[in-house]
Amino acid sequence: MGSALETLCGQAYGAKQYHMVGVHTQRAMLTLLSLSIPLAIIWYYTSNILIALHQDNEISNEAGVLNRWMIPSLFAYGILQCLNRFLQTQNKVIPMLISSGFTALLHVLVCWVLVSKIKLGIKGAALAISISNWVNVILLAIYLRFSPACKKTWTGFSKEALHDILSFLKLGVPSAIMICLNTCWMVYMISVGLGAAIRVSNEMGAGCPHGARLALRVMITFALSEGATIAVTTLLVRNVWGKLYSREEEVIRYVARMMPLLALSDFLDGFQCVLSGAARGCGWQNLCAFINLGAYYFVGIPSAVIFACVFHFGGKGLWMGIICGLSVQVVALVAVNLFAD
Repeated sequence: MGSALETLCGQAYGAKQYHMVGVHTQRAMLTLLSLSIPLAIIWYYTSNILIALHQDNEISNEAGVLNRWMIPSLFAYGILQCLNRFLQTQNKVIPMLISSGFTALLHVLVCWVLVSKIKLGIKGAALAISISNWVNVILLAIYLRFSPACKKTWTGFSKEALHDILSFLKLGVPSAIMICLNTCWMVYMISVGLGAAIRVSNEMGAGCPHGARLALRVMITFALSEGATIAVTTLLVRNVWGKLYSREEEVIRYVARMMPLLALSDFLDGFQCVLSGAARGCGWQNLCAFINLGAYYFVGIPSAVIFACVFHFGGKGLWMGIICGLSVQVVALVAVNLFAD
């Protein structure tokens, strides 16, 4: 849901309504913290829920322990997503890089101490994640409070954040649905889509649609170049890639047969990430959520079942279904961007 700030903060910053960048961020924080409470309750009773669903008792109890100790990180993560979007929409990425780098190094040390030295086991691993997330939040909060770079956009907590929460939810809920429906979201192309969302939202907020179109063309060119490079590389190494994981000739040959499909899906996914980012920058989260729903659940999954089970293509059939869903998603997003005003 925090990705709604890519639109709200990006357009506010582009329109030079600097104080609204902070207001939108505070409103998002309050909303996400409120929504974290029912999620925390669900996490607390994870073991009971899993056992009620007839899952293995031992696994359910371990999952319950992990989730209970992860509850503090749930609240930290919500705030962290808002702070990251606040800085990203202003093109201030260096503070996030430094904070994340320090936190990552600290996490290794804290995890080692809690798990290996104090012998907390799974509790220690979960607690280490919570500590790391809160440290990251604190570091970024200190930067926001004392850095002159955020003086215009962060003017302290405002009562305005308590109002018009519905406007955030109108973008936040479709954003969450859009991401959940996109099975390829958690890959490296996310940064390309994020860059497109921020640039387009900045230009739209400044009332410069021509600048938004130019930014989109640049990002599409970048995505196509990068996608082509990765695809060609994937095809070139297809016969040796499997040897990194197995010495079985059958496995190596199977990986080689799958690599062309991987190359095509990577190429398409980079393209759709840019188009999805541009759509988020324009505030079209609702439309994108419906596109993702149709592409993956009405085209992708049925196609995968048909190719894998009816035509007996096996694993290749499943991947072909993903490609069908991606193709429909790309075509729909291209149409949306082409015919947009």
